Amino acid sequence: MSSGKTSIFLLGATGYVGGQILTRLLAHPRTSTFEITVLVRSQEKAKLLESKFDVKAVVGHHGELGKLEQFASQAHVVFSCSDSDDLPMIKAILSGLKNRHATFGDLPIFIHTSGTGVLTDDARGMYATDTIYSDMNVAQIESLPPTALHRNVDLEIVSADQQGYGRAYIILPSTIYGLAKGPLVEAGISNPHSMQIPYIVKASIDRKQAGMVGAGKPIWPNVHIDDVADLYIVLFDAIMTRPDAVAHGREGYYFAENGEHTWYDISKAVGRALVELGVSETDEPTTLSREELIKYFGSEAMGNYGGTNSRCRADRGRSIGWKPKYTTADMLASIKSEVEIFLRKASSA
Repeated sequence: MSSGKTSIFLLGATGYVGGQILTRLLAHPRTSTFEITVLVRSQEKAKLLESKFDVKAVVGHHGELGKLEQFASQAHVVFSCSDSDDLPMIKAILSGLKNRHATFGDLPIFIHTSGTGVLTDDARGMYATDTIYSDMNVAQIESLPPTALHRNVDLEIVSADQQGYGRAYIILPSTIYGLAKGPLVEAGISNPHSMQIPYIVKASIDRKQAGMVGAGKPIWPNVHIDDVADLYIVLFDAIMTRPDAVAHGREGYYFAENGEHTWYDISKAVGRALVELGVSETDEPTTLSREELIKYFGSEAMGNYGGTNSRCRADRGRSIGWKPKYTTADMLASIKSEVEIFLRKASSA
């Protein structure tokens, strides 16, 4: 096994969420007791992580299943913060954890990143739903169809927990916003940007008017990047100090949210920023055409994702001490700075 330190394998260190989790692990009061290994694609970033941050960095990609299985088998804790839909990757990690349990009798910990996309419908921007999911309502979550987004991966992880060779915890962030900060961002290792809001911002800049799917009526929750990263650490600390008191497996779903917005709210905030920055003459969003959905999001289906409902309450995270600070008002106030950043990038392209 190891030298008495807690062995951690983290996927997604160069990403938005994973980079912030790694940042917090490196600043953790017990960081001297951690042995952290990360998987990265870039040899340059691997060298930086090892030389500047004393992190073991393995160069590779998610398709190298044998490598994933190997390093998962060497870890007591695995953080999966990369692709929520890569089932072969997850199966390889779980195989590694199973091998570890069989070899050492260890009960490894698997903390996986899913998303509230699993709750989405086909509203296409035209209506809001009254259905709200609680992560304390196990039956409600288990009613989700296996065809829902991320669901096949989530079910595989829950099954592993039920088989008893590891303890699994699934964190489901909602619309994450805010610029990620810290030494990994400053070193050019991790990504400072989210995805959902920047997609709308970039499309709106290009068309010179805020855009939205349908009428922008559906509702989503939101959470600041700092708050969502804090949830991972609150959960990690609770598992490490009182594992039997922390729900896992079929009860181990943890939503991440601290407020709600409509898609229209986001597009309207983008519109206001475009007017203030002299890009658009009106702050009123207009409906994205089918051609625009394909142009800006890669496909009509991907575009329509920005017109779905996904409502939930993060009751379980709060029950173990998570205290998110940022609100929907903070999310809307943050949008102008995102518009300014992507305007600069567009003008220098």
